Amino acid sequence: MCCSGFLKIMMFIFNGGIFVAGAAILGVGIWVKVDAGSLLDVLHTIDNAASGISQLVNVSYLLIALGVVLVVIGFLGCCGAIRESRCMLLTFFSIVLIIFLAEVAGAVVLLVFKDLAKDLLSALEKDVIKSIREDYGKDEGVTSLWNATMEEFHCCGYKNYTDFDFSPFYNEHGGNFYPLTCCNATITKATCNTTTAESSMIDGCFDTLLKLIEDNAVIIAAVALGIAAFEIAAMVVSMVLYKNIGK
Repeated sequence: MCCSGFLKIMMFIFNGGIFVAGAAILGVGIWVKVDAGSLLDVLHTIDNAASGISQLVNVSYLLIALGVVLVVIGFLGCCGAIRESRCMLLTFFSIVLIIFLAEVAGAVVLLVFKDLAKDLLSALEKDVIKSIREDYGKDEGVTSLWNATMEEFHCCGYKNYTDFDFSPFYNEHGGNFYPLTCCNATITKATCNTTTAESSMIDGCFDTLLKLIEDNAVIIAAVALGIAAFEIAAMVVSMVLYKNIGK
C-alpha cells in the first residue's frame, strides 16, 4: 500500500514535469508563430524563397502540436495513477514511448535544421536585397511590411542599411537618406542620413532572424532533454504501477 502510494506520487511528479514542459513548448511555438510572423512574411515576398521558408514556418506548427500532445499525455498519466486504471496506464506508456522515439528523431532534425537555417537565409541574401532595391518605396505592400518588421525587431534591411542604396525610397530622398529604423533614436529623430546610419550600426534583420532561430533551438533542445528524462522515468513507474494494481 505504501509502495503504491509512493508510485502514485512519483507519477504525479513525472507527469507534472511533462505537463509543464509541454506547456513551455506550446508557449514557444505560439510565440514563434506570432512574433516571428512578420519577419517570415518579408521573406515570403521573395520568389525563390517559398520552398525554403516553408520549413521555417512549419517549425512553429510542429512545436504547437508537440506541446498540445505533451500536455494531454501529462494529464492522462495523472488520471491513470489516480484511478488505478490499467487501460489508461498502458495507453499512457504506449503513447509516451512513441513520443519519446519521435523526440529522438526530432532532436536530430533540430540540430540539422539549426545549421540549415543559416545556409538557407544566406542563400536568399541576393534575392532579398534585389527586392528591396526594386520595390522599397514603390510597392506599398513591401514597404509597409519591411517597416513593420524593422520596427518590431529593431533591425535595418537584410544585412545592413546599405541594402536600401539605389532603392526607390533612397532615390526619392536625394540618395542620402534611409528608413528611420536604420538610425539610433538617440542620435537622430527627424532624418536618417548616411553618416548617422553608419554610426548607428543597427543590425540587419538576417542576424535578428538567425539569432531568433538559434536561441529557440537551444531552448527547445534543453526542454526536450528534460522531457526525455521525465518520460523514461514515467514509463518505468507506470509499468511498475501497472503490475502492482490489484495486488
